[in-house]
Amino acid sequence: QVQLVESGGGLVQPGGSLRLSCAASGSIFSIYAMGWYRQAPGKQRELVAAITSGGSTNYADSVKGRFTISRDNAKNTVYLQMNSLKPEDTAVYYCNADTVEGDYWGQGTQVTVSS
Repeated sequence: QVQLVESGGGLVQPGGSLRLSCAASGSIFSIYAMGWYRQAPGKQRELVAAITSGGSTNYADSVKGRFTISRDNAKNTVYLQMNSLKPEDTAVYYCNADTVEGDYWGQGTQVTVSS
C-alpha cells in the first residue's frame, strides 16, 4: 500500500501562487505515476497534472502554462506549483498515486482563490 500526505493549500488572491506537496510512503516502488486532481463543489473530479515514473508530464488544458508538476525522488514527494491562480482554480486538490495495486488518494487540500 501507499500512503499520501498533502500540504500547501490555502487562500490566495487572484494572480497569486501556491505550491502543493504530496509525500508518498509505503510501497513506493509500485507507483507508475502520480498526479493532482481537483474537485470543485458540484463538479466532477478532474485531472490537473500528472507525472510518470519516467518523468513524462501532462496537464489539463485549463492549467497549461500556469501549473507545473515536479518530483523529488529522494524525498518521495511530488509538487504542484500553481501560478497566476484564478478563482476558477478554487477546489479541493487531491494527490493520486497509480500503483500496481490500484489507485491511492490523499486526504485533499483546499485551495481557494478569492479577492
